[in-house]
Amino acid sequence: MKVTVNGREKTFKEGATLKQAIAGETYVDGSVVAIHLSTDKVTEVTNDFAIVTTAGEMVLHLYDTPEAKLFRNLAQSIKGSNVRWANKELTAFGSFPTEIKNDNTPGSYRRYECFFSLGGNDNHTTYIMVSKDSFSKAYGAGSGKIGKITVGRHLLSVIKEGEQITDIHPVVSETSQDNVVVTKDLDYPLADGYSVSTSVLIKLRENSPKSAEQILVVSSKGYFTVSEGTGTFMGCKDDMDVDMEAEFCGVRDAGEVMVRNSGVGKGHILLYKERRQISPQLNTAGTVQRGMALVSRAKEGDTVTIETDPPRILSVGMTQAEGQKFLEAHGVRQIRKGHTSDDAIIVDQGPEATMEALSKGEVETFGVPRDQVYRINITTDDSETIHYFKKVTGLSHKPIGQLKVQFSFPGSPMVTFYGDEARSQNLYPQDPFKKCKKGEIGVTNQSRPHHGLIGIRLQDSKQYGPTGEEAYGTNLVGTFLGDLAQMEILDDDQIIYVTEAKL
Repeated sequence: MKVTVNGREKTFKEGATLKQAIAGETYVDGSVVAIHLSTDKVTEVTNDFAIVTTAGEMVLHLYDTPEAKLFRNLAQSIKGSNVRWANKELTAFGSFPTEIKNDNTPGSYRRYECFFSLGGNDNHTTYIMVSKDSFSKAYGAGSGKIGKITVGRHLLSVIKEGEQITDIHPVVSETSQDNVVVTKDLDYPLADGYSVSTSVLIKLRENSPKSAEQILVVSSKGYFTVSEGTGTFMGCKDDMDVDMEAEFCGVRDAGEVMVRNSGVGKGHILLYKERRQISPQLNTAGTVQRGMALVSRAKEGDTVTIETDPPRILSVGMTQAEGQKFLEAHGVRQIRKGHTSDDAIIVDQGPEATMEALSKGEVETFGVPRDQVYRINITTDDSETIHYFKKVTGLSHKPIGQLKVQFSFPGSPMVTFYGDEARSQNLYPQDPFKKCKKGEIGVTNQSRPHHGLIGIRLQDSKQYGPTGEEAYGTNLVGTFLGDLAQMEILDDDQIIYVTEAKL
C-alpha cells in the first residue's frame, strides 16, 4: 500500500503501523501526528433558492413555514412564469395553478418578503408577490410567507412586466471535509491512501529577524508545547520573557506565524488557522509550509514537532574549526576573533540572529581557550530562579552563557556578577540554607535591595550566601564545577563564560 508521509510517497506492506511510516522522519517522541484518512465532498441543500430571470438572478431565502414547503414543491411549476405587474409596492410573478385554499386573512409584510396571492380568489391564477415596502393587506392566500429576497434586490427596481423566470433551483453548498486523526499512538494501523504529517515546517521571514529568532530558539528543543488550540490559532507560550520590537506586520492569514512584540505575553508565538486583520502588536515571522493539519487540530497540552527553513545558524559551543565548517555549509563566511586557533571554543557570535547572519553573509566568532569555559551544575528545582539565571547568562537560548564581574578581590569570600534588576522582581525567597558551601552559585532574592545580583561562594559559610546576603535573602542556583582559584583573580567588568555541557 502507498502512504504519503510529510509530502513524500512511501510503499508499505499491508498491516503497517504509524511507527513504520514515520521511521527516519523528523519527529520528537511524544509529539502528536496527523493522519489524513480521506477527503469527502459533502453536499448540502440549503434553504436558499436561485430565481433566474431575464433581468438577472435573485436569491430567495425560505422561512420555516408551510408556504415555504409548498414553494419548494412548486418550484418547477413556477419556472416559465412572467412578471405580471410591477409597481412601487409589489412585483408579481405568475400565474400558475395551485391547490391553495382561499383565505382573506390580511398579512403584514416587510420589504423584500415573498408570499402567495390568488388572483380573483382563484387558485388557478396563483402569483408570487415580492413586497417593495412594508404594509398589511389581504391577497386571498392567507398571511403566510414564503421567505425573503436576500441577493439581487436591486432587480426589483428595474424588472419590467413581461420579464420571465427562466429557472428556479435550490442553492447547493458543496464543502470539502478532511477526515483527519491526530494521535500519539504509534501502533495506529495505516491503510492505502493515507497521508501522514509528523511535523510543522515553518518558512521564516528575513524582514522579521528577531521574531524569527524567537521561533528558532523556542523550537531548538525540536517542538512547541501547545498553550492554546482555539478556532483561530495554535499558540505557544514556552518563552515570553524576551526582548522584542516591532518588525514586519501583515494580515494574519491562515498559515501565518506571528510573534507578539509588546504588551502582556511578549514573545507569544501564534500559528493562525483563519484570516484576521493586521495587529500592530504582532510581527509576521513566518509561514507554515507543511503540517497545517497539526496546527488546526492540536489541543492545549499537546507537543508538536517543529522544523524551520532555514534552521538555526548558531556556532556558539563549537570549536573555531567546527564553526567554520558549519557556517560555510550554510553559505556564511566566518571571521575569527579572540583566540583564533582551530581548537578554541566559540563563546560568542555576531550577529547571533540567524536571519541577520544569512542576510549579512558573514559572522564574527569570538573564541577562548577551552579551560576558560567553566562548567556549572544547576541543582535547584526553583523554576523562577532557574529562569532568571538562564535569562541573565544567556543559557536560555545558547549553550554557553556569560557573567560580567561586579566585584572581585583577592582573598574575598565570594565573587559577584551583575544581574538584571527588572527581571528579578519575581525572585521569591527559598527556604533558607543552613550552610552555604564553597562553590555554590546563588542570587539575591527580591526581599533585599540589591535583588538580582549573582554570586559564587569562595569560602564555606553558615551565615552568608554567594552574594553576601544572609540566608533569607539568598536563592541558591547550583554549583560551580570549574577552578575556583580562577574566580579569585578576576578583574571588575571582566566576562567569564559558563556552560552546563561537557566540552
